[in-house]
Amino acid sequence: MLTDLDDFYCFALVVEHGGFSAAERATDIPKSKLSRRVYNLEENLGVRLIQRSSRHFAVTEIGMNIYRHAQVMMNAAQAAHDLVDHLSIQPRGVIKVTVPVSIAQNEIAKILPAFLKQYPEVKVQLIVSNRRFDVINEGIDIALRVRDNLDDDPSLVIRKFQRIEQHLFASQAYLNEFGMLKKPEDLTEHRILSMADEHLEQQLVLHDDHNHHRKVKINPVVMGSDLMMLAQLASQNCGIALLPDTIACDYIKSGQLVRVLPEWKSPHGIFHAVYPSRRGLLPAVRVFIDYLVEHLSEH
Repeated sequence: MLTDLDDFYCFALVVEHGGFSAAERATDIPKSKLSRRVYNLEENLGVRLIQRSSRHFAVTEIGMNIYRHAQVMMNAAQAAHDLVDHLSIQPRGVIKVTVPVSIAQNEIAKILPAFLKQYPEVKVQLIVSNRRFDVINEGIDIALRVRDNLDDDPSLVIRKFQRIEQHLFASQAYLNEFGMLKKPEDLTEHRILSMADEHLEQQLVLHDDHNHHRKVKINPVVMGSDLMMLAQLASQNCGIALLPDTIACDYIKSGQLVRVLPEWKSPHGIFHAVYPSRRGLLPAVRVFIDYLVEHLSEH
């Protein structure tokens, strides 16, 4: 006979919150009920799932395996519930999104106004930082990232937007004063604005469309991990900066920057979003992800 699914649900809550008392505080389900449900599950399965005493709480090995199966059941039930919500409920509430500084200042600043107008009951809590966040343990709904390598965590879903390339940019006034460049090695004689801020002596690694690579030693005049600042400095004739095309495009259109050594570039990474798969998505999160895919993939 199939065990009551509520027993699995209560067991998963206890494991997820690290104890009966913690689960009671988080869910308002009485500790006595949680304990009874877990005891019923142990009796029906014929195995000990949790080792517990007045001072000790530990999930057994078989308990962890049962917990993973319980999570699958909870996810399926939540997904079914969210499917109805998605069809019948206006997206609303707060969504928690982490975003790198340059992406927040550039891409998000451009597309967020139209989203807020389209979904007036959704609030977006942006955590603007270049730090890598633990999406699940820090309670993040969506993390926007630019990485060379994508996560292989099976508990996360990945939505790719685009691969971002970097090129060298400077103002025409700077090039008129300091001279045009004909080959990557010419960079050693120029004023460089660098994103890396750890060392005075650095290397730029560039490649062309034929996969020829060049490593050039540089000694930057400005070092600072803010791409928007570097773009501004380059546009004000301060030097040459390696910038993502997504940031430089507006400066190119306005004539403030021109591409230097246009046949040479450097990969910046794959722009993508990650979000937890262990719960059904709330309508507000789902529409925000769809909006990001639609608009960021175009740029």
